[in-house]
Amino acid sequence: MSRKPVIAGNWKMHNLQQEAIDLTNGIMQELKSEDKALLPEVIIAPTFTSLYAANKALKDCGCGKVRLAAQNCYYETKGAFTGECSVEMLKDTGCEYIIIGHSERRQYFGETDEMVNKKAKSILNNGLVPIICCGESLEQREAGITDYHIASQITKALRDLTKEEVSKSIIAYEPIWAIGTGKTCDSVEANRVIAMIRNVVKGLYDTDTANSIRILYGGSVKPATIKEQMAQSDIDGALVGGASLTADSFAQIVKGAICNSCV
Repeated sequence: MSRKPVIAGNWKMHNLQQEAIDLTNGIMQELKSEDKALLPEVIIAPTFTSLYAANKALKDCGCGKVRLAAQNCYYETKGAFTGECSVEMLKDTGCEYIIIGHSERRQYFGETDEMVNKKAKSILNNGLVPIICCGESLEQREAGITDYHIASQITKALRDLTKEEVSKSIIAYEPIWAIGTGKTCDSVEANRVIAMIRNVVKGLYDTDTANSIRILYGGSVKPATIKEQMAQSDIDGALVGGASLTADSFAQIVKGAICNSCV
């Protein structure tokens, strides 16, 4: 089955509004000459405060080559939840995707698998696509429980979702020990873990669902690593951190994921 690749840039806590506009315009300029039909799904995830500005830049371009994501959400529709943003609010700014369960959200802000599941349901109920993150720490990898830990995260994150909802979703495998460290998980090992995740989805649902869901690799992805990663059987793209903060490096990663069979 041919799955359209996805390259998503997570800007984390970087860029004021004008910087976000400049970076958005820079990325679109870098991709200007590329055939839209051959490009992967290209996603940028600015901070909450820059979503409106980035979306305006995307609309002003009108090329339709880049889409907008938020880095987090809250699962309730409205209420006394100071500091939170609902899915409806993020959709109102132009978001089509929302990243949930990122390791930094789990580590620094106590996000649980149960919260990720609630967020996924809210995102899907509003017609958006969740990018569900999972991954292991260095301690878990050295203890030999990588597969067990990640399988548990995925099982809990997908609880009570239909196979149609899961097929629309995106999973991102991010070995925590490779995020922001400059270390990259070996492509063959990353592919093995991602194939394992696909097998977990198969066990929870069926073969068609497992074959349709797109699973990304995230962990110090660079222009120099993307082609080798994309050559693997089960890696469907990348969740990019630091390399998404400059237009040239992010565009190189996007171009490295061009899919000639996905027209």
